[in-house]
Order: sequence, then C-alpha cells, then structure tokens
Amino acid sequence: MEFIERIKKRAAEKNCRIVLPESYDTRITAAALQIAGEGFARILLLSDGENRIPDEEQIRKAGIEILDYKHCDDFPVMAEKLYELRKKKGMTREGAASLLQDPLYYGAMMAREEMVDGMVAGACHSTGDTLRPALQIVKTAPGIKTVSAYFLMVVPDCRYGCNGVFLFADSGLVEFPTEEQLVDIAVASARSFEQLTEEEPVVAMLSYSTKGSAKNEKLTPIIRAAKKVKEKYPNLKVDGELQLDAAVDPSVASMKAKGSNVAGNANVLIFPDLNSGNIGYKLVQRLAKAQAYGPVTQGLKKPVNDLSRGCSAEDVVGVVAITCLQA
Repeated sequence: MEFIERIKKRAAEKNCRIVLPESYDTRITAAALQIAGEGFARILLLSDGENRIPDEEQIRKAGIEILDYKHCDDFPVMAEKLYELRKKKGMTREGAASLLQDPLYYGAMMAREEMVDGMVAGACHSTGDTLRPALQIVKTAPGIKTVSAYFLMVVPDCRYGCNGVFLFADSGLVEFPTEEQLVDIAVASARSFEQLTEEEPVVAMLSYSTKGSAKNEKLTPIIRAAKKVKEKYPNLKVDGELQLDAAVDPSVASMKAKGSNVAGNANVLIFPDLNSGNIGYKLVQRLAKAQAYGPVTQGLKKPVNDLSRGCSAEDVVGVVAITCLQA
C-alpha cells in the first residue's frame, strides 16, 4: 500500500473534522470532494457569503459542510472570545470583530474552541499570513518553545531512509535556528516521524561537514545541538554534524562516519537553516519526482498546517490526512 494511503486509512479511524478556509480556490474544493469520496475526514468549508465557491452544487451533494461564518450565530460569540484572549495585547472588541472577517482567523478560533480538530490553509496565503492566527490564537503546546515546520518526503524507487520516506525540517518556518531551536526541531521532528510512520526515527543534523572535516565556528550550534539531544534523549538515534551523503548512504557512512548509529540510515534530516531546508525539499520534489507533503507545522496545541502556494489538490488531500493524525 502506498505510504499516503496508509496515512489515510489511519486518519479514517479518527473521523476528524478539518476546516479549510480557502473555499474559493478550485484546488481546495477538488480536494474536499476527493476527501469526501474517500471518507477519511469530515471537511468544513468557510464561505464569506459573497464569493462563489467552485463546484458548490457538487460540494453540497457530497454532503460537505459549508459555513457562512460572517453571518452565523457563533460570530459575535467568537469575536468576544477573541477580544478576551487578546485584550492585554491591546485588542478592542471592534478589532476582534474586524480580524474575524478573515477566514484564517475564524478557522484558528474554531480550532482553539475545539469546534474542529485542525485547519489546513495556505494555498492562497503566505506562510506568515497562515501561521500568524495560529500563533496568536491556538498557541504552542505545553512545554514547547519552538514552533517549526517539516515536509514529509516520499521518494519513489529509493533505497535510502525508511523505504524512501524522509522528514525534512525545518523547511518552512524558522529561518536561522539557534542552537536551542535546533534541539527543539530535532526532538519534535523525531516525534512527528514516529507518529506518522510508526517507524523508529533516525535523526541526522546536516552540514557541509562530517565529524570535523571542516572547521568553522558557524558549525558549532549544529554540533552542540546534536550533543544536547543525545544527552536529553539517550534512546533517540541522533548524530551530527553529517553531510547528506554520509547521513543516508551506508557506503559513504562507512568511510566518513565509522561507528555512528545514524550515518547511512537517517530518515529525519535536520537542516541548519531555512535556506538549505527549503532548497533541499524542492530539489528532491522536482528532480527526484518525490511527493512532498507540507509544510506541516509542529508544536501547536491544535494542528494548523500551511500549504505551499504551488500545491496541487492531491497535496491538499495528503496534508489533511496528516493533520488528522496530529489531532
């Protein structure tokens, strides 16, 4: 069974309700129809009561819920709750009502109030616009300091990783992670990989250097982060700094990183910054024809996931399935 099909099968057992705020995009409505057909989640589309929803008649026939959120009975209640939540930050009642005109803010409030199990957006919005409501309203999970994002990569005909399945982080959110943020990202990513694949995570802290082959003070945070993760989580397989080939290829690992329990077997790849993480996932997606699901956000109380604006309807379907498993 294809990897994402296994995710969908597990998602169906949870029967989650997921809100998609960008109902005016044809990719979103196509995804909603596919999800309804496959039956692994209950989809709620937000309508502003003005813009036309593509294929609305077909959407309604499929039993997909559409909420005219600006005119529903819950709107004033939600506005008051947002005001109470943010009034210490200078929010007014008028400001709260104005913010909730934005479907992403309304969707985030629905997630906070547990009216839905998660939200998926970003097909028509930047990462900042998508995640800002989540950070302000949903907020971080207990004990979490760093909210980060990963891509789940499924590479066809690949003998590396977990039968071609990898987690790339951070590939969508934290631009220049500090040492402590690298620790948080590595630990969260290991948990996410295990949650999604039910396989053991093997974490490589990536660099252009392997085990001191290059000397540069900018490598220090990577090396120290790997050491801290090992100390805090001795049962977690993690190592660094490692070059990509040493991390995933056993033959290279045997030459460059002898004795490492990670080198040659890594399936969770932690990039030193957003430049390399974003470039890396797009290279693998385009040149290796990999499926890239994400960016998937980790570290929030409720899952809110940010789509790439270049996503396809099939990408949306995959991210919704992953969101169900996070819920």
